[in-house]
Amino acid sequence: MKHIRTIFAAMMMLFAASAFAQSEGAAEYSMLNPPRPTNSGEKIEVLEFFFYGCSHCFHLHPQLSAWQKHMPKDVQLDFVPTQFNPSWEPMAYTYYALKAMGLADKLDDKLYNAWNLDRLVLVEQDAIADFVAQQGVDRKQFLDYYRSFSVHSQVEQSKQMMHQYQIEGTPTLIVDGKYSITGLGPEETIRVLNQLIAKARRERTRH
Repeated sequence: MKHIRTIFAAMMMLFAASAFAQSEGAAEYSMLNPPRPTNSGEKIEVLEFFFYGCSHCFHLHPQLSAWQKHMPKDVQLDFVPTQFNPSWEPMAYTYYALKAMGLADKLDDKLYNAWNLDRLVLVEQDAIADFVAQQGVDRKQFLDYYRSFSVHSQVEQSKQMMHQYQIEGTPTLIVDGKYSITGLGPEETIRVLNQLIAKARRERTRH
């Protein structure tokens, strides 16, 4: 069983890598056609489409987290778990359940490390509940949220958003419903993110 789990973990990581849209020499960002409406009001919206088992998301995560602590006050950063195949869906439920409990930020690092360093394959509800309980989360409360209609609705909405924003790989950042960043290294991603936020800010002031 352990051997099978190891093989499965390797396959999952390879799939995550293949989902990462990386093309050398390509433009640093692309434009959404048509642009999507934002839910951030007067703030510039930044969305990160991610998967805990994606090695590229794992490498971006520390830098994006550091950026988030000092991001401009007129920016709103939200996270959207992706589901390119059914085995990714439990992590979407996990993210939204933890978010409802106010624990998503606290557990992010541990979930990324579990997948990418410890090579844990968290695709079964009970195994996920055991894991979060080991991190000090109330197991029953977590499962109540995990199985709730509210979390289910958010997972379904995240699936729709993947199609609406034309997401083809992870991580992908969407800036103000107009610009898509994917296929860059962590440092380049943050650099382009800052440039596009400045661009979106200028565009907003013209309207």
